[in-house]
Amino acid sequence: MNIYTKKQRWKWLLFVLALIIVFTSLWYTNKLVSEIKTDEEKKVRLWAEAVQKKAGLVKFTNDLFQKLKTEEQKKTELYALATKQFNSNMFCVTDFVLKVLEDNTTVPVILTDDENNITASRNIDTSIVNNSDSLNKELEIMKSLYEPVAIDIYRGKKNYMYHKDSRLFSDIKIVFDSLIKSFISDVAINSAAVPVIYTDSSKTVIIASGNIDSLKINTQEKIATTLALMESQNTPILIDLGEGYKNYIFYEQSPLLTQLKYYPYVQFGVIGIFLLIAYILFSISRKAEQDQVWVGMSKETAHQLGTPLTSLMAWIDYLKSNGTDESIVNEINRDVTRLHMITERFSKIGSQPTLQNEDVCLVIKNAIDYLKQRTSKNVNYILEIPDNEIMVQLSVPLFEWVIENICKNAIDAMNGKGDFKITVIDIPEGVAIDLEDTGKGIAKSKLKSVFKPGFTTKKRGWGLGLSLCKRIIENYHHGKIFVVNSQENKGTTFRIILNRV
Repeated sequence: MNIYTKKQRWKWLLFVLALIIVFTSLWYTNKLVSEIKTDEEKKVRLWAEAVQKKAGLVKFTNDLFQKLKTEEQKKTELYALATKQFNSNMFCVTDFVLKVLEDNTTVPVILTDDENNITASRNIDTSIVNNSDSLNKELEIMKSLYEPVAIDIYRGKKNYMYHKDSRLFSDIKIVFDSLIKSFISDVAINSAAVPVIYTDSSKTVIIASGNIDSLKINTQEKIATTLALMESQNTPILIDLGEGYKNYIFYEQSPLLTQLKYYPYVQFGVIGIFLLIAYILFSISRKAEQDQVWVGMSKETAHQLGTPLTSLMAWIDYLKSNGTDESIVNEINRDVTRLHMITERFSKIGSQPTLQNEDVCLVIKNAIDYLKQRTSKNVNYILEIPDNEIMVQLSVPLFEWVIENICKNAIDAMNGKGDFKITVIDIPEGVAIDLEDTGKGIAKSKLKSVFKPGFTTKKRGWGLGLSLCKRIIENYHHGKIFVVNSQENKGTTFRIILNRV
């Protein structure tokens, strides 16, 4: 099992663990929200019941107020009737009439003749009675409040009786108005702390509101939308104030409960962004560390190879001087030259190589010619290369390294027997080089990992070859390298794309 298989398993394990944590947290938060919602609904119900009870009290007070008003009106009419009886026949006045006239100690009345001259008054402050202007003003106030009671006196002559509310009735009215204001205030500033709108019977005019954003009710359209939303959540509370006056209380869930509903998602979003940033920073740091390791290892390898190479070159000179077969000496010299090139390759890792205009077809042909002599005879090399030159900017030692790495991997995948085909294609964006083998292929699940350091399908190996290839092509030559196609037990095709000169 290679490092990337283990890594993949760890990823899945951590992913499953993260899902468990997320779903557990969401379940617990939703449970908590549900409990808070139930508790809030109980508070709202208690508040609604209290509102309805207080509305009942308001209705009762209003009914009582209306009854008092009616009784005062009747009392005034009775007083007027008694006055009429007293004036029409003073000699036949009954005890009842006198009783009615004497018992009116609360309702302020003014009696006028048919020419609007004040003839009598009762239950009006002495300071007003003694001042004719003040008395006339009082008469005007009475005229604006109620219609006068006409009293037939004699032969079409009439007197008129004007009245206004008694002091007791006015005090009760003040108490009633205070009760209404208190009721509206209690609705707007409610103990349940939920958004509330108190409207008239048409459900369009807002009388009071509380715990709600003013921007939601600053236009008639917004009012209608907000009320519709509230009504969809809770049935409005009907407030019957008596005498056909009906108002409505609209309410919805508290903002705190709404925020709690979305809190887990916001929380996981913030955590996700934090983890993503942390992962990116960690990846950058790890890549920088890997680069330092690559550079250090490459430099050290080049340094270590320098000593035996110098020694081998001396041995070649010794063999030449002793008459050793020239063909053998030439092959040894070719291998030493190759080792020198490999040393140069390693020494260039970590520093920007010098790119020169080279014929990519010739470079590939030379690399394959060298490999043919040193690989299995059962490997059939197929080159489909144009006859014309294709010039690209290359570092020949590094590019040959790429071709060798892919070729050796292909030979290993074919177990030393099969076809290895290289096709050079002239494309608009540059030149494409396809390297195709007939080996084992790569599983689809592993395609994303083939160029990562440590990935290998061999029992032995560091898994560094393809990673180096990617670094050389993409970082140094500004090209691309990727797997075009791979099928298990059929083979794999790599593609390199380079920019033309």
